[in-house]
Amino acid sequence: MNDLTERMEALQAAGWKQRALAGFADRFGPLWTRKENDGWAYGVLATDAHLNPAGFVHGGALCALFDHVVSAVAWEAAGRRACVTVQLNTQFLAAGRAGQFLEARGQVARATKTLVFVDGTIASEKTELLRGSSVQKIVG
Repeated sequence: MNDLTERMEALQAAGWKQRALAGFADRFGPLWTRKENDGWAYGVLATDAHLNPAGFVHGGALCALFDHVVSAVAWEAAGRRACVTVQLNTQFLAAGRAGQFLEARGQVARATKTLVFVDGTIASEKTELLRGSSVQKIVG
């Protein structure tokens, strides 16, 4: 059994489920999800396909995951109505590497009739890689 298979089995044993997504979201994954007390956690098992030329997880891959997560959190908060990103702020705090499981979480900071403000993080092995915030417009 190879290392990737072992990592995937460990994720499943910890309650994570791999999700098939359509469109662009399928490109930065595969995406994993796990229900937690106060919402959902999202994750990506970083592979060589997620790396930049320097050998670290590409900032664009982290931003794509983060954008997906804050949009999903806003979608739930908006009564499962479609939301689109109108602003995304990110700060890169540490580098990710192939083989790491990137865990992303978000929480609603504030919601109005037309906007949802979401804060979130991406971490791996207790090291925060990205912290950010987003403004989502409810369009559905």
